[in-house]
Amino acid sequence: MGEKVVAGQFDLSDRQRYREKLQKCLTGLERLLSEKRFDRPKNLMGVEIELNLAGPDGMPKMLNGQVLERIASRDFQTELAMFNLEVNIAPHRLGGRVFDRLAEELRTSLAYADRKAGEVDAGIVMIGILPTLDRDDLVSSNLSEVDRYTLLNDQIVAARGEDFRVDIEGVEHLVCTSKSIVPEAACTSVQLHLQVTPARFADVWNAAQAASAAQIAVGANSPFLFGHELWRESRPPLFLQSTDTRPPELQAQGVRPRTWFGERWISSAYDLFEENLRFFPALLPICDAEEPLDVVAAGGTPRLAELVLHNGTIYRWNRPVYGIADGVPHLRVENRVLPAGPTITDVIANAAFYYGLVRALAEESRPVWTRLPFAAAEANFDAACRYGIDARFVWPRRGRYGGTGEVDAVTLVRDELLPLASAGLDAWGVEAADRDLYLGVIEERCRRRVNGASWQAATFHRALELGLSREAALAATTRRYAELMHVGEPVHTWPVGLPEAVPLG
Repeated sequence: MGEKVVAGQFDLSDRQRYREKLQKCLTGLERLLSEKRFDRPKNLMGVEIELNLAGPDGMPKMLNGQVLERIASRDFQTELAMFNLEVNIAPHRLGGRVFDRLAEELRTSLAYADRKAGEVDAGIVMIGILPTLDRDDLVSSNLSEVDRYTLLNDQIVAARGEDFRVDIEGVEHLVCTSKSIVPEAACTSVQLHLQVTPARFADVWNAAQAASAAQIAVGANSPFLFGHELWRESRPPLFLQSTDTRPPELQAQGVRPRTWFGERWISSAYDLFEENLRFFPALLPICDAEEPLDVVAAGGTPRLAELVLHNGTIYRWNRPVYGIADGVPHLRVENRVLPAGPTITDVIANAAFYYGLVRALAEESRPVWTRLPFAAAEANFDAACRYGIDARFVWPRRGRYGGTGEVDAVTLVRDELLPLASAGLDAWGVEAADRDLYLGVIEERCRRRVNGASWQAATFHRALELGLSREAALAATTRRYAELMHVGEPVHTWPVGLPEAVPLG
């Protein structure tokens, strides 16, 4: 596989064989599910956070190779572009003081990484989109020096057959083109993993889909791109457009994009893997030597390498994951909707809200997805990305009359979803101190109508009022953000504006 990735050349027989292997993998997965060969419940969760590198001036630094060399830890890895890193936290069992332990691990890891980055005059910034990124930063020469990124870029560009067009109309309107997928690297996110049994998978995935709009509303942190103020969470439209293999004609025909909310509630994990094969051509047709059906027939655990690789090139906001631990297969829901930051406390609060809410929604006697049309859940997600904490949602009404109604996102979160999240965390066995501390952060954001995106926008406009140019205001906002991020108090407590007069730039 390594040689193939380096070579990066696929012929027609590669694609045909890969399609056949994918089908065998899917059949293998189906047999594993029907034979109940998956891991027992372990209540395991995991966290990955994508990070930016920026200098003391707030500008991006293309130095991830040098910084990773200095960090020298397998917990940190490359991401798509040279100004990105990713930190992975080992799986934890949900329960007890798990969120405080996670927060402490992250503080230790990020402080160490930041010190090492400082040796090359850079620092870690945990934010959805770095406001100071320029179009010239997001070019193929700034791809990380890892073969798989170059190969993925080449294959998506070949499938597209023309320049990528980014067209996002928000507070302002941005239109630009790119010859590569590198603009996707502007999007830095938090990925929350939850291991689930096959029997619970559909309920958890459906619950995560329904919850994603509320997650974005309270957690938005990406209002700027290329000097423009766009959506409160601009990552989803940017990610969709910068990885879109469809020219306009295929878009007009209704062909699905590879960055995708989905189009229906599901009844099994199999539904999602099957859709991935049915709707999306292979980008990286790299075949593994394993014959998955032979392994299953012999009672072994297949790697399903082709299925896993293909799944990794389809960017669902809640993605199904097949994995193996200690020789036993398991399934995870990977929640990908949240931006990174602003602080570790905020990240952990977002995680506590998600894990609690998903548990409660998945166990309701009348689940939300039986009362909410899927199209409404998708529209809620879109509204949350556009308007953040000021979004309005369609949601099932409580009481005997049923149906759906429109509700302010803050009211929904405060009055209905936070109590559910609290009950969900109790069901996981999370201690009350952790539950109250971190859900209290979400409650305060709702009370003050503040999240990372609203703070960034307000501080940027305050900087403009001081007479700074747009570029200087974005840089000053980024520097202030980084300063407060390292202090570590949650974003709803941050004072708006710059701390002192800044020289005009």
